[in-house]
Amino acid sequence: MVATRLRRTQTVASTVGLIAAVAAVAFGLSACGSSNAGSEHFSGPIYEVETAQVSGLGSVLVDGQGFTLYLYEPDAQSGHSRCSGPCAVEWSPITLTSGVKSPIAGPGVQASLLSTTRRSDGTVQVTYDKWPLYTWAQDTAPGQATGEGLDNLGGVWYVLDSSGNPIERPPA
Repeated sequence: MVATRLRRTQTVASTVGLIAAVAAVAFGLSACGSSNAGSEHFSGPIYEVETAQVSGLGSVLVDGQGFTLYLYEPDAQSGHSRCSGPCAVEWSPITLTSGVKSPIAGPGVQASLLSTTRRSDGTVQVTYDKWPLYTWAQDTAPGQATGEGLDNLGGVWYVLDSSGNPIERPPA
């Protein structure tokens, strides 16, 4: 009798665990399918470059998580980064993960303009039309571009369009 109760308890516990797992998967899938009006779902790696709409700027380059990408004017479209130390803390370079050989060209991006450059610290940074790419620490959610036109840490920062050109926000 004790063995029968133990089996029933184990069976009930297994069933409850399975139901919880199925519910968690269903909830996760429903979250993937839901969206707010006008928002996009991003789930690629940071080193994926694609385009997205940003209010007031139009279609701009973003990383695989949807965060706006910037160029640093002092890089002078040279294919080499001049942003290191404190600059690279505020403006995070988009780098490849160890073992990854090249960035991913996502929707709206010209794969032929996507490349990489080796940084002074040895990491490999993603470039677009020879502009090293960065995210801005003050952008806390996809769709923000609070660093656009900002004169910060020795140069001006701009978002890029899919042709690799800086986009300057029209004067207010």
